[in-house]
Amino acid sequence: MGKKIVLAYSGGLDTSIIIPWLKENTEYDQVIAMAADVGQGEELEPLHEKAAKTGAAKLYIEDLREEFITDYVYPTLKAGAIYERKYLLGTSMARPIIAKRLVEIARKEGAEAIAHGCTGKGNDQVRFELTVKALAPDLKVVAPWRIWEIKSREQEVDYAKARGIDVPVTKERPYSMDRNIWHLSHEGADLEDPGNEPKDDVLLISKRLEDAPDKPTYIELEFEKGIPVKLNGKTPASNLELLTSLNEIGAANGVGVTDILENRLVGMKSRGVYENPGGAILYYAHSELEYLTLDRQTLHYKDLVAQKYAELVYDGVWFHPLREALDAFVDKTQETVTGKVRLKLYKGNICSAGAWSPYSLFNASYQPFRPASDHARFDAEEKRPAVIKGLL
Repeated sequence: MGKKIVLAYSGGLDTSIIIPWLKENTEYDQVIAMAADVGQGEELEPLHEKAAKTGAAKLYIEDLREEFITDYVYPTLKAGAIYERKYLLGTSMARPIIAKRLVEIARKEGAEAIAHGCTGKGNDQVRFELTVKALAPDLKVVAPWRIWEIKSREQEVDYAKARGIDVPVTKERPYSMDRNIWHLSHEGADLEDPGNEPKDDVLLISKRLEDAPDKPTYIELEFEKGIPVKLNGKTPASNLELLTSLNEIGAANGVGVTDILENRLVGMKSRGVYENPGGAILYYAHSELEYLTLDRQTLHYKDLVAQKYAELVYDGVWFHPLREALDAFVDKTQETVTGKVRLKLYKGNICSAGAWSPYSLFNASYQPFRPASDHARFDAEEKRPAVIKGLL
């Protein structure tokens, strides 16, 4: 038996030709493919035949959707982590769970290395490789795009055809996309010019504002210790079901679409359009409940933690001791983030429509505003607090 390598496999053109390329150009003659289901909505079972035809010794198809939400999405949500004020970290959160499963399969199969199809100019290569180094520093990482002679899609197609690999040429969207249960991203083509407004056909999940209903939609979300547990009074069968429902409701109302010009980890700016219907709703609702239940000092400091948390996730260091330490802080703050939030969704907008919590810190009797008939009002100079007097 020869040496084994585990490949992060999608069944697309890149990973289809990486399998024979690894066998022809490296010391690894057994390529074990792993396709991760993180909610991209594709039928993955046909990949078994496709992987075998391209030379894979074995294919694992791993359903990681529930684990992705529970162990990656929800901790990030509780932290309130948003990268550069807009990005809800959809791709960033998905890479560490995929890389973690690659490591687990490599251990199970006795493989000596892991391979991925990320290019040499993106963030994902860093996220995959830092996760592998954190969990299994002895495993070698092979990144074909950084070392092979192939430079274009046309050369990839020629390489595939020369080896009898079926790559039917179809009319593709011009955008580079990444999808999971949390988001869908669009990059490239006309979006590379920051001066261009996104075209009408960019969105694949969410409705355009012009097409969203003319009447608002109201929803209620209930949380326990920062985790969503009920939607409109009903407990879903799983976290996946809850997020799927929120994606459908949010998309129908055009919410959660962001146009971002972000600073990439690798040192360049990148423009993208992100669809995050369910994620946008959860972040808004969670934040509303924190306004009601967290004291001033904790809320303000948590904002600082959220920014650092977002940077760690974006930079691919999910398995860093600092992120784990920040989780401990965040979990402490979430002990009282329990209650219900009502939201109004209307043509891309998410609006507050009420919040309730048994841990609410709001006390109406402390408010200085009283009706004119209230004799306790601060309308006399001698009754005004000193700080108010100083402002007059």
